Amino acid sequence: MPHGSAIRGTRVGSGPIRPTERCDPAPRRPVTYWCAKGHSIEVLLAAEVAPPATWDCPRCGQPGGLDQLNPPGPSRAEPYKSHLAYVKERRSEADGEALLAEALAALRRRRGES
Repeated sequence: MPHGSAIRGTRVGSGPIRPTERCDPAPRRPVTYWCAKGHSIEVLLAAEVAPPATWDCPRCGQPGGLDQLNPPGPSRAEPYKSHLAYVKERRSEADGEALLAEALAALRRRRGES
């Protein structure tokens, strides 16, 4: 009695047996990036898109650039910011005071205070 798949040599999720008959691959071109430590990264991109200015190096994690003689410097780590720091970037003190007054007025209305 046979076991397993009804069709021999296939499994769920496997690709087509002859991918060349299914479709043609999209045209691609290799783009090479270099990081500050001298690593080269070759990435295949679609032929019609412009390559990004930087690409992270998979070996050291530093950004790589398109110019081999002038690679970008090491990335600067962003310091941790609290939620309050992000709010202060978006709002001024006057905006904060107005929002607080509005929220307190709404709270007093709900409580029935004048």
